[in-house]
Amino acid sequence: MKIKSAKKCTAAKVVVKKAANPGVCQIAQSDAKKPVSFTVHADKGKAVYVAGSFNKWDPTAKKMSYKARQGIYSATVNLAPGEYQYKFVIDGTWCADPENVNAVPNDQGTFNSVIVVK
Repeated sequence: MKIKSAKKCTAAKVVVKKAANPGVCQIAQSDAKKPVSFTVHADKGKAVYVAGSFNKWDPTAKKMSYKARQGIYSATVNLAPGEYQYKFVIDGTWCADPENVNAVPNDQGTFNSVIVVK
């Protein structure tokens, strides 16, 4: 995109970078989504999902795949930078991430795990 002034490149939630050619700018979205992996140890054959603020706490929105070699369930979710709360749902039971020490209390008297995407 050619422009006369770099001032025209500014907009909400964008980062303006100087290009090699004067009068040309590159705009990179600062809220670009990144793949985030979630893993949990659970017995094979269980119905395991990850639910959180990123999918409106839908307990079946993101099914996790069993990785027999590592003995874990895993799922990847594309997330924009920010802070997210989540839990695993194992056979209908909500569980905080036992490997993540970052947690906050919730309205049910338990804890939600927290992840920060930068």
